[in-house]
Amino acid sequence: MDIHHKPIFQRIDWLFEHARRYSEFFSSPEVVIARQRYMAEHPSAIAALKCMDGRINLPIATHTPLGIIQPFRNLGGVFDLGWPHLGEALANYVHDQASTGRRTLLLITYHYSKGDKHRGCAGFNYDTQAARASTYNIKRQVEHVFGTGHGTVYPIVCGFETDEEALVLHGLNGEMFDISQVAAREQDSLRSRLIEIFPDMPSQIRYDLEPLVFGNMERIAELRKTERALDIEHHEWVICIGRGFDFLHMPNLALIVGPFSPNLDDPIDRAAGIIDANMRAGRIPDDGFLLLASVPYQEVGVDRARAELKSRFLSKFAADVIHAKHPQLAHKMHMRTAVLDWRSRKLEIIAPK
Repeated sequence: MDIHHKPIFQRIDWLFEHARRYSEFFSSPEVVIARQRYMAEHPSAIAALKCMDGRINLPIATHTPLGIIQPFRNLGGVFDLGWPHLGEALANYVHDQASTGRRTLLLITYHYSKGDKHRGCAGFNYDTQAARASTYNIKRQVEHVFGTGHGTVYPIVCGFETDEEALVLHGLNGEMFDISQVAAREQDSLRSRLIEIFPDMPSQIRYDLEPLVFGNMERIAELRKTERALDIEHHEWVICIGRGFDFLHMPNLALIVGPFSPNLDDPIDRAAGIIDANMRAGRIPDDGFLLLASVPYQEVGVDRARAELKSRFLSKFAADVIHAKHPQLAHKMHMRTAVLDWRSRKLEIIAPK
C-alpha cells in the first residue's frame, strides 16, 4: 500500500493500525511458542547495534523468530558506549542475561549497497570505510567494558549488504566472511569456517550463530528469485524518539532517534531537516508529519509510571528542538506520546499533561 501520499491523519491511523497488528502477531500463541522453543535450543542472547534504516531487518534477514534479536537502533548507526544511557542500557542487558546463565552475542553492524554507494548509510555520507571503522571502535569499547576474553560477551563486526540482505562477518583477525558468496553445497563446511575466523568463540555461541548464517543463506536465495525495487526514494514522514519501534521495519518511512546520545538535539535537528526536505521536494504531502515518542516498560506499576514520564520528556524535548530549529515545520507537527509493553510489544498512547 502506498501510504506516503495519503493525508496525514490517514497516515497516522495506518501507522497505529500497523503497530496493533504487529503486537497481535508477536503475541500470538504460535509465535510465542516458536520463540520459546528457539531460545531453549539456542540459549545465547543476541543483541545488535544498528542504524535506524528500515532495510536492516535482522529477524527477516536471518529467518529468526521475532523477539530473539534485541535491537539498539539510532539515526545513522552512530553509537558510543561512553554515552551514559547507552552504556547503562547495554550493561543492564548483559547483566540480566548473565544472571540467568546466558552468554551474549553482540552484532555491531554497518550497512552498504554493492550496487550503488548512495543506497548505503547516509549517516556516514555513504562512506562504507568510515562506517566500518566506527563499528571497530565500538567493538574496542565493548571489549574495554566486558573484557577481551569474550567468555560472556562476544562482539562481532557485521556488515549488512542491503541489496541482497547479506551478512558479512568480520573475523577475529580481520577476515571477511560474506554469506552471499557461500554456495548451498558449502553448508557442511560452515562450522569449520566459523571456527577458523572466530577461534576464541565459545562453542555455545558458535552453535547459536550458525542458524543466523543458515537463515541468511536462505533469505539471500529467496531474494535472488524475486524482483525488488532497490532505488527507493526517500519519503520519511515520521520522527521517532525513544525505543520500541520494531514494528517500523520499513524502508524510508521513519527516522528513529534512539535515546542514547547526550546531544539529542543534533539528531532531532537532522531528522527534522530531512522531513522538511521531503516536503519541499514533493516526496511527501506538506500537510503534516508525525512526532512519535515511545519508551518500553517491563512491569506495570513503578516501571510503567517511569516510562510515561520518560516518554513525555522525550516528546517535549524533541518538540522544543523542532520549534527552535525549524519553526515553519513545527506548525505541521502532530505529536503522539506512547509507552510500549515489552512483553507483548503493544504500543499504548498516553494522554499529554
